[in-house]
Amino acid sequence: MTGTDVAPPSAGRRHWWALVVLALPTFMAAMDITALFLALPHISADLHTSSTQELWITDVYGFLIAGFLVTMGTLGDRVGRRKVLLIGATAFGILSVVAAFSTSPEMLIIVRALLGVAGATIMPSTLAFIMTMFQDPKQMSRAIGVWATSMLAGIAVGPAIGGLLLGFFWWGSVFLVAVPVMVTLLIAGPKLLPDIKNPMAGKLDLLSVLLSLLAILPVIYGLKETVSHGWAALPVAAAVIGLLCGIAFVVRQRRLENPLLDLSLFGIRTVSGGLVLGLLFAMIQGGMGLLVTQFLQIVGGYSALDTALWLLIPAGVMVIGIQLVTPISQKLRPGVVLVTGLIIASVGMFLLTQVEVVGGTTMLILGNSIIYLGGSPIGVLVNQVVMGAAPPERMGSAASLQSTGGELGVALGIATVGTIATGFYTNSLSLPDDVPAKAADAAQESIASAAATAGDQSPEVASGILSAAQEAFTSALNSTAAVCTVAFLALAVLAYTTIRHVPILAPPPAPPADDAGETADEGAVHS
Repeated sequence: MTGTDVAPPSAGRRHWWALVVLALPTFMAAMDITALFLALPHISADLHTSSTQELWITDVYGFLIAGFLVTMGTLGDRVGRRKVLLIGATAFGILSVVAAFSTSPEMLIIVRALLGVAGATIMPSTLAFIMTMFQDPKQMSRAIGVWATSMLAGIAVGPAIGGLLLGFFWWGSVFLVAVPVMVTLLIAGPKLLPDIKNPMAGKLDLLSVLLSLLAILPVIYGLKETVSHGWAALPVAAAVIGLLCGIAFVVRQRRLENPLLDLSLFGIRTVSGGLVLGLLFAMIQGGMGLLVTQFLQIVGGYSALDTALWLLIPAGVMVIGIQLVTPISQKLRPGVVLVTGLIIASVGMFLLTQVEVVGGTTMLILGNSIIYLGGSPIGVLVNQVVMGAAPPERMGSAASLQSTGGELGVALGIATVGTIATGFYTNSLSLPDDVPAKAADAAQESIASAAATAGDQSPEVASGILSAAQEAFTSALNSTAAVCTVAFLALAVLAYTTIRHVPILAPPPAPPADDAGETADEGAVHS
């Protein structure tokens, strides 16, 4: 260090407590993406949803979060990060109450969409606070690790938490659990969080925001409708419009001085490889996560509480895997760890192709646990690889792209993988002749709809509907898992070609001497 160099300030106890406050809503916003998995059969029975409505209820939240993440980040720069975060938390809490008491599928879809907009205020704001409060590189790395882990954990354990709530309460409790977390943020936030503004923030480009949404939602609508009801003019036209808007979005981003998404980062091989890897892995996990929970509940016949307990097994395996990643990554290159993990995950996914209707739970949980073990390096290492490869002046843009990719990936997975599975299910379903036409139409929609309509039939007819739906759904799970097995192997190839040259990640240095007085307190809070 020369005489003109100044060491970055070290974070104190208040900053670590602030990190805890920020991690909780990040966990909750991420959890809301997958927490509905176990609630879907209950919602379907209560609100009489179609298969398309079920998918929109589940994934419109993730699409809107992804679509507004960068927008809310720019808005926070202009009017103040704390103000945007607290307004978003207030809206999130209120909308959660409204969602819990929704009376129709359309109402729930609209409220879930608004929840996504509110949730988009949380993740970019928390990351901006971390990068402001933790200016020491090693502390920033640890803090971002906590933030990324809270987001990953929220997505992973969302179904388990939803199941635990459904074991004692009605489906609306899955939404109400967010309220105390947001109240905690509203109480502690003004005391612990600094008010961050960037007077040099770029102009908010609303046209880019609109194009980004129009590039995604019409395509997903067209895909879902085509798979559910066959080819028709409107879904095809919607998909074409979405693709054209996507092209227009990319062209506009390349021309803007301050783009909504800095797509030039994709010119860096390691960054592009890491971002695509994270996006596609989240897609597969999000889509298959929905199928696994539906199998346990409707095919396995487990209650929501029992399903949640089963899902804690792979979640626990994931926690163990995350703990093993750090020491392993200090001895092996990230590319080696990621490729090995993806191959392991593909083995677990292959096991899901062997799940059977009777006695399939053990194979399902074993395969899912192996997938979580193999995928545990993704959330930890991809973040470090992308941030390490991005130029220092563009780290914020890289972090925004990574956050957007994770949220968008889960939503896209629920939409695309869920739609593929619906297509397999519909083609495999063979109902008995004594099933009424109206009940048969409902059963064709999804296994959740089949289970709901079976409850309105005589015992003999209900048994025939459920048996046929369970057979068809298990076949759909097997076929979808086969597709995802190949996808995991393709991701392993992607990781090898784009990340294999990245050197071994150095372990974080020991805390500086002038921070020793606060180290014990910080460590206690951090742990």
